[in-house]
Amino acid sequence: MRTELIDIAHQVGALLLQWREQGGRAGQWEGTQFKAAADVRAHAAWTGALTTLAPHILIISEEDAAADNMQRPERYFLIDPIDGTASYAHGFDGFVTQAAFIENAEVKLAVVHAPMLKLTWHGAKGEGAFLGDRRLDVRRSSDRLLLIDNYPEPRGIADALVKRLPATGYVECGSIGLKACRVADGTADLFVKDVVIRDWDIAPADLILQEAGGCITNVDGHDLRYDGASKIHGVIAAVNNTIASNALRLLAAPNEVPMSL
Repeated sequence: MRTELIDIAHQVGALLLQWREQGGRAGQWEGTQFKAAADVRAHAAWTGALTTLAPHILIISEEDAAADNMQRPERYFLIDPIDGTASYAHGFDGFVTQAAFIENAEVKLAVVHAPMLKLTWHGAKGEGAFLGDRRLDVRRSSDRLLLIDNYPEPRGIADALVKRLPATGYVECGSIGLKACRVADGTADLFVKDVVIRDWDIAPADLILQEAGGCITNVDGHDLRYDGASKIHGVIAAVNNTIASNALRLLAAPNEVPMSL
């Protein structure tokens, strides 16, 4: 089923690029989230294709009105039709369309496709993670520590971590899923989001990063599980446990100086 998920992601990605030139950028802010006309259309494209592929499996989408409070079943697809809608609507490259197949609260299959970048990350539980045809493995020995976040310069928790870890550099990027995948492919070494996110933001990249040999938890240091409601207490995505542990320690005790990386 992984091949079919990749094909659907590519199809939706092509539609997103087409719609962006045909008024799909139009939308409005709903709280901290920008909702574009293309979000609903991409949701319809994903759900139609997945229903044809596996009609017996429930689909939960960011665009479902009840998705936030919907109890997660034993087996389901979790989709984010556009992760990074503001980037999409404002003409930037940093958006993805993504999906995960989840069983018994664990991600079993995942795909994250960045149409503008022409890049696709995918993985299967126990079978590895890939960027296109390249198998990903972030396990390495290095003094490098590149932090990734979505502003031209680090702000908030990213700024604090850059200064206090300290980081050796900073990478600007777009959506939550894309940033975590950039850790999985070795472009960056650490991504921290210290506010509540949703399971559809991170579930696909969770599997991809773990299968690449990396580490991902919430900001309390607990593994991510997908058996409850949608809210997740932040995320720490890192290439190894040492970097993740140092970030966790700084979040818990911001005046403490962490060990050398």
